Amino acid sequence: MDVKDLKPELIWYYFDQITKVPRPSKKEGKIRAFLLDFARQHNLKAKEDATGNIVIAKAATPGYESAPGIVLQSHMDMVCEKNSDIVHDFENDPIETYIDGEWVRAKGTTLGADNGIGMAASLAVLASDNLQHGPLEALFTVDEETGLTGAFGMEEGFISGDYLLNLDSEDEAEIFIGCAGGIDTTSTFTYKPTMTPADYFYFRVNISNLQGGHSGSDINKGLGNANKILARFLCRCLKKYDMVLCRIEGGNLRNAIPREASAVIGVHKNEKEKVRVDLNLFHSTIEEELSAVEPNMKITMESEDHHERCIDRQTTFALINALNACPHGVISMSRDIPGLVETSTNLASVKMVGDDRIVVATSQRSSVESLKQEIACRVESVFTLAGAEATHGDGYPGWKPNLKSEILNIAVAAYEELYHVTPAVKAIHAGLECGLFLTKYPHLDMISFGPTLRGVHSPDEKMHIPAVEKFWNHLVLILKKVSEK
Repeated sequence: MDVKDLKPELIWYYFDQITKVPRPSKKEGKIRAFLLDFARQHNLKAKEDATGNIVIAKAATPGYESAPGIVLQSHMDMVCEKNSDIVHDFENDPIETYIDGEWVRAKGTTLGADNGIGMAASLAVLASDNLQHGPLEALFTVDEETGLTGAFGMEEGFISGDYLLNLDSEDEAEIFIGCAGGIDTTSTFTYKPTMTPADYFYFRVNISNLQGGHSGSDINKGLGNANKILARFLCRCLKKYDMVLCRIEGGNLRNAIPREASAVIGVHKNEKEKVRVDLNLFHSTIEEELSAVEPNMKITMESEDHHERCIDRQTTFALINALNACPHGVISMSRDIPGLVETSTNLASVKMVGDDRIVVATSQRSSVESLKQEIACRVESVFTLAGAEATHGDGYPGWKPNLKSEILNIAVAAYEELYHVTPAVKAIHAGLECGLFLTKYPHLDMISFGPTLRGVHSPDEKMHIPAVEKFWNHLVLILKKVSEK
């Protein structure tokens, strides 16, 4: 069975169509064209703003024209991550999906269910001719994953609904009414390329096969961070050997916990066996620490040809110690909402740029604005003391929970009617666009919900098939209940 053959037919049909359209963050041209073509085929009004966001409007079911307007909101872009042994061009190749029991997965890449399933639900509602609803707008934003660019740049007056349903959550039977705000901190080291000793043994240390995951919703799982593991080993080598550092790379996206990292280092030839022994002992230590959450982790050592140049020793010392000292993970838990991560930070990526720079990207999140700024400043302090130049992005606001929300009450009642249980009402530590929408549309009453996804932002991403049907039925009933208000 193919994905397009799953039930309910319409939502799975459009999800399958969306997986065939490349849509990396900041490169959403093909999916925008797909959406505009969809609107033309269905004789629906569509508009696009200067940022690239698209709204497709659908008139109310006859007799329900005076019902409150609803905005169905999802984002076009997807996180583009793949396993190192997979050849895939995210700008041109379709995502290859397959069914694994009760789950839909992709072959060695991210699935893009974040937020392709939200888009598919919106398109299915727009294409349906047998649903009861009031005036509808489907809002599709760009570049949610790497900067919330669409939500930041959306023009006032672009949407006109009373309620907004954000279709970008990842746990069926849960309704979200709040999220963390976030900010990025980038630290740049400038180094002097230096000639390497000729009588050294050069080798590559690889950290791989970690789970990775979402730097917000997965940050409390204690998953391994490849950059932190690598820095920990390099820090040991720095203290024990006359080591040189030739290359270092790790991680990719700011909102993904890094799964892989590597470094090329050199030590005197008579010390190479000592380093092998140290790495084996280190591997055993990390395996013992992370066995419950990272059973497939690999730490390997490979010989390298002689490297002519390396990073100067002063920068090597500063960089490795800063990476080792940089905080990562949960910083504090909420005192108001049990089980909610309040503040966290992610050591996301380390990249060599050009011939003389190393750029370290981190991201911080908090549901408390002052604590978001505090942890960003703490990360800045670590790298500033190490001699790097640290800068912060603009950041984005959190979304304060409203327990008196009308659309929340409607959604809870709809779920209870369908499944005879009360859904959990929560806030989420991930960033959603809702906080930014409120700055421009303070009247909006919003919730966020979706089917169950796991392993988002990594090639392990999967979507629970039964949860999609429950999500669809819930959405349809919410539309019906709002139309009857």
